[in-house]
Amino acid sequence: MGKLRVAIIGQGRSGRNIHGDYFKSEQNKNFEVVAVVERDAFRRQRAEEEYPGCKSFACYEELYGRDDIDLVVNASYSDEHYPITKELLLHGFNVVCEKPMGRCQYECDDLIRISKEKNVMLAVFQQSLFAPNFVKAFQVARSGIIGDVMQVNIHASGFARRWDWQTLQSRLAGSVYNTGPHPIGHGLGFLDFDDNARVAFSKLDRAFTSGDGEDFAKIIITAPNKPLIDIEIHSNDAFSPYAFKILGSKGTFVCTAKDYKLKYIVDGENPEKPVIFESLKDENGYPVYCSEQLIAHEEEGEIVNEVFKVGNVKFYEMVYQRLVNNVPLVIKPEYASKVVSIIEAVHANNPLSVKY
Repeated sequence: MGKLRVAIIGQGRSGRNIHGDYFKSEQNKNFEVVAVVERDAFRRQRAEEEYPGCKSFACYEELYGRDDIDLVVNASYSDEHYPITKELLLHGFNVVCEKPMGRCQYECDDLIRISKEKNVMLAVFQQSLFAPNFVKAFQVARSGIIGDVMQVNIHASGFARRWDWQTLQSRLAGSVYNTGPHPIGHGLGFLDFDDNARVAFSKLDRAFTSGDGEDFAKIIITAPNKPLIDIEIHSNDAFSPYAFKILGSKGTFVCTAKDYKLKYIVDGENPEKPVIFESLKDENGYPVYCSEQLIAHEEEGEIVNEVFKVGNVKFYEMVYQRLVNNVPLVIKPEYASKVVSIIEAVHANNPLSVKY
C-alpha cells in the first residue's frame, strides 16, 4: 500500500516543528503531507515549499468534500481542538488531535462518541506515553523489583518564563492544559487509567508567567488500592533533579530523560528485626540510635533516544497500523479524556482570575 495522505491544520510550533518534522524525517515511511491549513499567508507559502506537492488553504472547511485525504492532524490553538476535531469527524475524516483533547470531559467524550458513530479513527497526540524514560519507569514499577509501588513523583518543571498564547486562559492554556497532559497521562498510566482515579489535592498559582494562566501546579491523584501520584509542573523550579521517582516497599527508582538509578533490597537478605519495647543501649549501657546497614543492590544505566522524537515515531506507527490493518490504538482516546477530567477538576478547585 502507498503512503497515507495527510492534511495538517496549523503550522505553528506543534504543526510544523513536531508533526511536520516527523513527516519530513527519515523515520517516516508511511505518510505524505498533501495539504496544509494555515491562516498566515507566509506560513502557507513556506509549507508548500517544505512539503513538495502540498497545497495550502486558509480555512479547514476547504478540506470538506475531498476524498484524497486519509488523515487530518489538528494542530490548531488549544481552544480550537474540540470544535475543529468535531467538524472533521462529522465530515468523515480520520483525525489526530493535539493535546489537550478538549476543555472538559464532556467535550472529549462527545468526540469519542462521534468517531464511533461515523466509524472513523480518533487519536490524541499523547505521544509521551511512548517516551523511553516513562516506558523504563513503568517496566520497573511492574517488575516487582522494588516491591509494591507506594508513591510515584513526577516532575515536569523547569526554570523559565513564557509570554506567548500558551499563558492565556482564553486560549485554554496555562501549564496544566499545555504541559499537564504529559505528566498527568504518565500518572494515570501508573494507575492503569483507573476510572476511580481522583484529585486528592491540587494548587495552582502564577510565578513567572506574563499571562493569566498558571505556571505553578501541584497535583496529587489517588485511586483505591493504587499508588499515590504526586505531580509538579512548576516554572520556578531551578533544581528539579529527575522526571520520575518511584517509591516501593523494597526500594527506589529515579530517572531523568537520559539515565536512571535503582536501589532495592531482596527478600531474605535482611531478616526482620524483633521489636524492642525499651530504649536501645550499647554494651556499656549508653543510649544508641536504631540503625543498621541494609544489604542493598544498586543499578544504574542510560536511557537511549530522545524522549519526544521516539514518542512521535511510535505514535505514528500506531496510527498507521490502526488505519491500514485495523490494529486497536494502544493510546486510546478514552485515556486522553481521563487526563482532561483530571485537568478539569484541578481548575474547578483552583479558579484563577481572568486578565485577558
